[in-house]
Amino acid sequence: MITSAMRASPDPTGPYVLVVDDEPTIGEIMARYLQRAGFQTGVALDGPEAVAMNAKHSPDLVILDVMLPGFDGLEVMRRLHEDEHGRPAVILLTAKGEESDRIAGLRRGADDYVVKPFSPGELVARVQAVLRRGPSEPTDEQPLQLGGLRVDPGERTVLLDGREVALTPREFDLLWFMASHPGIVFSRSQLMERVWQFSSCNDSSTVTVHIRRLRAKIERDPDEPDVIQTVWGVGYRFRR
Repeated sequence: MITSAMRASPDPTGPYVLVVDDEPTIGEIMARYLQRAGFQTGVALDGPEAVAMNAKHSPDLVILDVMLPGFDGLEVMRRLHEDEHGRPAVILLTAKGEESDRIAGLRRGADDYVVKPFSPGELVARVQAVLRRGPSEPTDEQPLQLGGLRVDPGERTVLLDGREVALTPREFDLLWFMASHPGIVFSRSQLMERVWQFSSCNDSSTVTVHIRRLRAKIERDPDEPDVIQTVWGVGYRFRR
């Protein structure tokens, strides 16, 4: 049985993934598959334990069940994003058919979600996709400037009129991809494939919610977006 303090992994230098699920068997299975893929792992069984382990281990990513004892996954995510020890990427676990939980989670800063029941292989793939373009990945790309908006891929920072804008890892990936292709219109499915790297996903709400969140953070008037523009019936484009 994996305990909450367990951190053993075939690769002790790999990214740390915290699994939060109140079902010990599910947590154990997820942790084992992640370890086989080279990740360090820890398991928490409720909301308070998840927050405590985040402060102790500063995980790179948290796999977070929405339904938890103590306080639910959305409250855990809010506390993780406010924690001074760092802001981990978050993948939510939601029950099949609970679209409201998925939408609420994405709006509040989740990077992705997986619907139960799921295959362990899919979960590992999604973890790898979220972490693939993490802060440690070097890049020779130069910062992009559009008016008062500056996007720096090396430091993974965004400045608006000189003030830093706090983005989740997935929000940054989406913004950088679109900013790197100004004027080109991308459909939701194309953005899912290019940014999320899932070509078979039919749920466009993930892209829609992330676009809405980005606009709220970088547009001067989110109701009349000028930077990320909608092309009705097609998709979205970044202003030239």
